[in-house]
Amino acid sequence: EVQLVDSGGGMVQTGGSLRLACAVSGFTANSADISWIRQAPGKGPEWVSGIKRGGATGDADSGKGRFTISGDAAKNTLFLQMNRQNDEDSGRYFCAREQCEGPSTPETMCREYDLWGQGTQVTVSS
Repeated sequence: EVQLVDSGGGMVQTGGSLRLACAVSGFTANSADISWIRQAPGKGPEWVSGIKRGGATGDADSGKGRFTISGDAAKNTLFLQMNRQNDEDSGRYFCAREQCEGPSTPETMCREYDLWGQGTQVTVSS
Protein backbone atom coordinates (compact mmCIF):
# COMPACT_ATOMS: atom_id res chain seq x y z
CA GLU A 1 0.00 0.00 0.00
CA VAL A 2 1.25 3.46 -0.89
CA GLN A 3 1.10 5.60 2.22
CA LEU A 4 2.83 8.04 4.53
CA VAL A 5 2.57 7.62 8.28
CA ASP A 6 3.49 10.56 10.50
CA SER A 7 4.63 10.20 14.10
CA GLY A 8 6.72 11.84 16.79
CA GLY A 9 4.51 14.73 17.81
CA GLY A 10 3.73 15.64 21.39
CA MET A 11 3.97 18.38 23.96
CA VAL A 12 7.20 20.27 24.43
CA GLN A 13 8.20 23.33 26.39
CA THR A 14 9.38 26.51 24.70
CA GLY A 15 12.98 26.05 23.71
CA GLY A 16 12.68 22.27 23.53
CA SER A 17 13.06 19.82 20.68
CA LEU A 18 11.06 17.17 18.87
CA ARG A 19 11.83 14.85 15.99
CA LEU A 20 8.99 13.98 13.68
CA ALA A 21 9.05 10.93 11.44
CA CYS A 22 7.37 10.18 8.13
CA ALA A 23 7.39 6.45 7.39
CA VAL A 24 7.05 5.76 3.67
CA SER A 25 5.59 2.58 2.21
CA GLY A 26 4.74 1.54 -1.32
CA PHE A 27 7.52 3.57 -2.89
CA THR A 28 11.09 4.63 -2.13
CA ALA A 29 11.32 7.86 -0.15
CA ASN A 30 14.45 9.06 -1.92
CA SER A 31 12.78 8.69 -5.31
CA ALA A 32 10.29 11.45 -4.49
CA ASP A 33 10.17 15.09 -3.47
CA ILE A 34 8.62 15.26 -0.01
CA SER A 35 7.65 18.21 2.16
CA TRP A 36 6.56 18.87 5.71
CA ILE A 37 3.53 21.14 6.07
CA ARG A 38 1.93 22.35 9.29
CA GLN A 39 -1.43 23.80 10.14
CA ALA A 40 -2.26 25.70 13.29
CA PRO A 41 -5.87 26.07 14.52
CA GLY A 42 -7.66 28.77 12.55
CA LYS A 43 -4.83 29.16 10.05
CA GLY A 44 -4.10 27.84 6.59
CA PRO A 45 -1.45 25.25 5.78
CA GLU A 46 2.12 26.47 5.99
CA TRP A 47 5.00 24.86 4.13
CA VAL A 48 7.81 24.10 6.59
CA SER A 49 10.56 22.15 4.88
CA GLY A 50 11.21 19.98 1.85
CA ILE A 51 13.68 17.47 0.46
CA LYS A 52 14.22 16.78 -3.20
CA ARG A 53 14.81 13.28 -4.55
CA GLY A 54 18.49 14.12 -5.01
CA GLY A 55 18.78 15.08 -1.35
CA ALA A 56 18.75 18.88 -1.61
CA THR A 57 16.74 20.48 1.17
CA GLY A 58 15.03 23.76 1.85
CA ASP A 59 13.35 25.39 4.85
CA ALA A 60 10.82 28.14 5.32
CA ASP A 61 12.13 31.27 6.98
CA SER A 62 10.20 30.39 10.14
CA GLY A 63 12.32 27.29 10.66
CA LYS A 64 15.69 28.31 9.24
CA GLY A 65 18.46 27.49 11.65
CA ARG A 66 16.09 25.51 13.88
CA PHE A 67 14.55 22.79 11.70
CA THR A 68 16.38 20.11 9.75
CA ILE A 69 14.81 17.70 7.30
CA SER A 70 16.61 14.44 6.59
CA GLY A 71 16.06 10.94 5.32
CA ASP A 72 17.09 7.43 6.30
CA ALA A 73 17.12 5.28 3.18
CA ALA A 74 17.47 2.03 5.13
CA LYS A 75 14.30 2.79 7.09
CA ASN A 76 12.55 4.46 4.12
CA THR A 77 11.68 7.24 6.53
CA LEU A 78 12.01 11.00 6.56
CA PHE A 79 12.55 13.09 9.67
CA LEU A 80 12.02 16.67 10.75
CA GLN A 81 14.23 17.67 13.65
CA MET A 82 12.81 20.74 15.36
CA ASN A 83 14.96 22.63 17.88
CA ARG A 84 14.48 25.77 19.96
CA GLN A 85 10.72 25.53 19.49
CA ASN A 86 8.38 28.43 20.18
CA ASP A 87 4.62 28.88 20.49
CA GLU A 88 4.25 29.53 16.76
CA ASP A 89 5.48 26.01 16.03
CA SER A 90 2.31 24.50 17.53
CA GLY A 91 0.06 22.78 15.03
CA ARG A 92 -0.55 19.57 13.17
CA TYR A 93 2.38 18.51 11.04
CA PHE A 94 1.95 16.51 7.86
CA CYS A 95 4.43 15.04 5.44
CA ALA A 96 3.29 15.00 1.83
CA ARG A 97 4.64 13.72 -1.47
CA GLU A 98 4.94 16.35 -4.15
CA GLN A 99 3.52 15.95 -7.62
CA CYS A 100 5.04 18.74 -9.68
CA GLU A 101 4.05 19.85 -13.19
CA GLY A 102 7.47 21.38 -13.74
CA PRO A 103 10.85 21.85 -12.08
CA SER A 104 11.05 23.17 -8.54
CA THR A 105 13.80 24.29 -6.21
CA PRO A 106 14.39 22.92 -2.72
CA GLU A 107 14.02 26.43 -1.32
CA THR A 108 10.35 26.55 -2.26
CA MET A 109 9.37 23.12 -3.67
CA CYS A 110 6.29 23.10 -5.93
CA ARG A 111 3.80 22.65 -3.05
CA GLU A 112 1.43 20.46 -5.03
CA TYR A 113 0.78 17.16 -3.33
CA ASP A 114 -0.67 13.82 -4.31
CA LEU A 115 -0.22 11.89 -1.07
CA TRP A 116 -0.48 13.00 2.57
CA GLY A 117 0.30 11.47 5.90
CA GLN A 118 -2.35 11.60 8.62
CA GLY A 119 -0.46 14.24 10.57
CA THR A 120 1.01 14.42 14.04
CA GLN A 121 0.16 17.07 16.63
CA VAL A 122 2.82 19.34 18.11
CA THR A 123 2.04 21.56 21.08
CA VAL A 124 4.61 24.02 22.39
CA SER A 125 3.89 25.52 25.78
CA SER A 126 5.74 27.95 27.99
